[in-house]
Amino acid sequence: MKKSLQARNNDLANTQRQLEILSNGIFADGELPTFAKKLKETNQFPLRPKKLEILQINLGYMCNQVCAHCHVDAGPDRKEIMTRETMEQCLEVIKKTGAHTLDLTGGAPEMNPNFRWFVEEASKAGIKDFIVRSNLTIIRANKKYHDLPDFFKKHNVHVVSSMPHWTRGKTDKQRGNGVFDKSIEALQMLNEVGYGMESSGLQLDLVYNPSGAFLPGDQMALEADFKKALKEDFNINFNSLFAITNLPISRFLDYLIASENYEDYMYALIEAYNPMAVENVMCTNTLSVSWDGFLYDCDFNQMLNLKVASKVKHISEYNEELLQNRNIIINQHCYGCTAGAGSSCQGTVA
Repeated sequence: MKKSLQARNNDLANTQRQLEILSNGIFADGELPTFAKKLKETNQFPLRPKKLEILQINLGYMCNQVCAHCHVDAGPDRKEIMTRETMEQCLEVIKKTGAHTLDLTGGAPEMNPNFRWFVEEASKAGIKDFIVRSNLTIIRANKKYHDLPDFFKKHNVHVVSSMPHWTRGKTDKQRGNGVFDKSIEALQMLNEVGYGMESSGLQLDLVYNPSGAFLPGDQMALEADFKKALKEDFNINFNSLFAITNLPISRFLDYLIASENYEDYMYALIEAYNPMAVENVMCTNTLSVSWDGFLYDCDFNQMLNLKVASKVKHISEYNEELLQNRNIIINQHCYGCTAGAGSSCQGTVA
């Protein structure tokens, strides 16, 4: 895959088309219960936010990779980038929010021309945990990014990086040829400045998500396998592994339909539904900000253009009290966050 769904004029680049698929077929005829119905069965409807802990900001959909599973539909051809003006509005909110974690994502957030300025300014705001979600290969993509490990260290950034597998074949299949080798080089560079090393205080976490139409295995067991393989083969250290379920949206939805796995996958998600996971899904403690400043319950709702159910819909009119008094927007893709041990940007939740 060399281009985004949008660049290929794919039907699923239209978020309304994705929502139609998720609302019709096996859900419209009652063969499977909607997510709302499932919540009602366990007296958990409507879903409401708790105390805001994480502000997740998408700095743009531009990326140096075009990954097969990407729910953002990111790539080099995506030109949506957060402006400095919107970043300044975000900074005003960061200074006064009760959230303790700032989570910068993309695309490749580092490709935003104002990325370093934003990190420098945001780091002054006293955020407890400052996360940057890096695809790793960006560090090796161009000389201007080679010093990113030092830059991250300077600002005590918590680096969270995608790593589909500890083998070349599975990683390159999901992310593109050569991605594995560049990712290994980037991880070694991060280790060299102290990331993932015991007592350094520099947090390096990896994210695993399945390469096919199946749910991730046990997070602790996967972490042990990753640590053993990366240490033995490449002398790489990292702190934790997050196992994330692929949600049936965007490119992964395209894959499910093309491979005729969509219905089976939805059955698998619903069979693995866990009411305990509902209690801690990320939309209850996280607010997602898009590249153009609009507010969403989570990163996945952002990609489906499901804005928050509140009078306050943009970062420029931010009001935490009003935003807390809302119902969370749900649809069938939410089953991905409540299957098994649950799934969030911080890994399993139950």
